[in-house]
Amino acid sequence: MLVWDHGSTLQACRCPLCRRRITLLIPTDDSLRQRHDPAVGDILQKVESYNRIFGGPTTANGFFQRIQDLPFLLRRLVRELVDPRRSLPLVIRARVYIAMILSAAYIFSPIDIIPEALLGIVGLLDDLLIALLCFLHVAALYRAVLYNRHGGA
Repeated sequence: MLVWDHGSTLQACRCPLCRRRITLLIPTDDSLRQRHDPAVGDILQKVESYNRIFGGPTTANGFFQRIQDLPFLLRRLVRELVDPRRSLPLVIRARVYIAMILSAAYIFSPIDIIPEALLGIVGLLDDLLIALLCFLHVAALYRAVLYNRHGGA
């Protein structure tokens, strides 16, 4: 929050370590439990404000930004799917499972847009593209959940 406070309030700030644009701030579970503390509550309000301005689904519209966010979002999603104390909405959970099952069925089926038997390694491109699209879809779903959970409109 200090980086954003001392920078431009009209654009998303960049991480002081890696210089990547920060499109969504996610509070820790500990800070959410301490929401009643005035100092923590003030910071959480600033986080919610930042997310409303810069964290919306249309904000991270760059393809490369989505690719960069992919490992973080997928790692966090897997942690949330496995943890029995956390619960994702049933609709999101179902869409994640359906996307994974359909992409796995396409990748392992003998029917391909670009057949491996004819084109060899080039034939794997459609399988990789389907997997990438599946992961991007799942990450976008989870990003929307985080946005709505942590201060979205």
